[in-house]
Amino acid sequence: MSGTFLGMPGNFPENAREAVQNSQLRYNLRKATHTIRGKRANVVGELPDWQELRAAGKAIKDHTLRHLDRYLVQLEEAVTRAGGTVHWARDAAEANRIVTGLVQATGETEVVKVKSMATQEIELNQALAEHGITAYETDLAELIVQLGDDFPSHILVPAIHRNRSEIREIFLEKMPNVPEGLTDDPPALADAARLHLRERFLRSKVAISGANFMVAETGTLVVLESEGNGRMCLTLPETLISVVGIEKLLPSWRDLEVFLQLLPRSSTGERMNPYTSMWTGAVEGQDFHLVLLDNGRTDVLADKVGRQALRCIRCSACLNVCPVYERAGGHAYGSVYPGPIGAILTPQLRGMSSELDASLPYASSLCGACYDVCPVAIDIPEVLVDLRAKAPHAAAERAGMKVAGWILNDHKRLAKAQRAAIRLRKLVPKRLPGPLSAWTDTRDVPEIPEESFRDWWERNERA
Repeated sequence: MSGTFLGMPGNFPENAREAVQNSQLRYNLRKATHTIRGKRANVVGELPDWQELRAAGKAIKDHTLRHLDRYLVQLEEAVTRAGGTVHWARDAAEANRIVTGLVQATGETEVVKVKSMATQEIELNQALAEHGITAYETDLAELIVQLGDDFPSHILVPAIHRNRSEIREIFLEKMPNVPEGLTDDPPALADAARLHLRERFLRSKVAISGANFMVAETGTLVVLESEGNGRMCLTLPETLISVVGIEKLLPSWRDLEVFLQLLPRSSTGERMNPYTSMWTGAVEGQDFHLVLLDNGRTDVLADKVGRQALRCIRCSACLNVCPVYERAGGHAYGSVYPGPIGAILTPQLRGMSSELDASLPYASSLCGACYDVCPVAIDIPEVLVDLRAKAPHAAAERAGMKVAGWILNDHKRLAKAQRAAIRLRKLVPKRLPGPLSAWTDTRDVPEIPEESFRDWWERNERA
């Protein structure tokens, strides 16, 4: 996997600093995120047992991750019995090689896709293009992003940073056979996209999908979507290739019931998705291939704190309440996974060797709103703090923390340090010098009191 998603430069602070200067972007983000989270709050409030459902979702996911090896083998056996073929991919390069080979074997040079974050994660479209294969996105928001030569900026609504006037301009410039006199009225834009995509569906022989869930018991894959394009993509082509992360597994059909309540309410603010498509193995007249993607997930699973990120069901609720995401947008994260969940998932999947990935655990105010809305109770602030401890730190910072630890580990040394600070408190500047200035660029130096609590306590105890 490349060091940054689609070549995004710099680090999060640099990217965010540029993004917040775009007033149109901030307006688009605020309007969309507040609308979605308002709808979510209404439908979640209808369920008196929402917290019990949330706890059940967490428990099911934790159980599955503890026994992932067993359930993956069970899934493979079930898919194979149903006429499908299972492929295992250790990393992005292997997954791209498998999918490219499967498409080439059909002799086709075009594929249609239903939204899949896993294929964006491994940059499958670029890999296919290098072998002369064109991938056409069929989700409306993904189509807008693709036609606009843009990057996704939201898990649920990849084109959330675009308003309808911008979308109209993209369609007029990039979409072939656009209806004459196209306006920026949403139904008109949707009709134009429908005409464009219908022609793609009718002629494409190969489709590539992801999946929201996989059921180990039956080998069933599940896709939830709102437009119906996914169902067209899954049923019409002669070959269907699904690329799915190994963490998307559920043990049994009964477990699915919990997540079909949690996901729609948390993502689109609906009681149920308009389209829920399920398929088991190969159907008549169609070849089915399932590519199970690791790409760093087993490394995440080995981390006692960070593994909870694998519970994520990609609902995007954490993005819609995050004050940082609302102002910076998704592009600043430099990953297909933006927002709070991306700030903990991306550095674990990719490592923190790049400047961008090392900066992501700091892309948060630690307010905890993301944890409050997560339908599977991922404690994102806990993982962020853990990752900050693991991130690379400057030599001066490491030395400072070592000295602080030495002082704080002994009450006598701490008392002496406090008394010294009190004597020198008038010499402490409002803005710290050198590398310490980054701290005071965003906050004030706390005022040092005239007397420490320790000395106050001893004086009053004697009195």
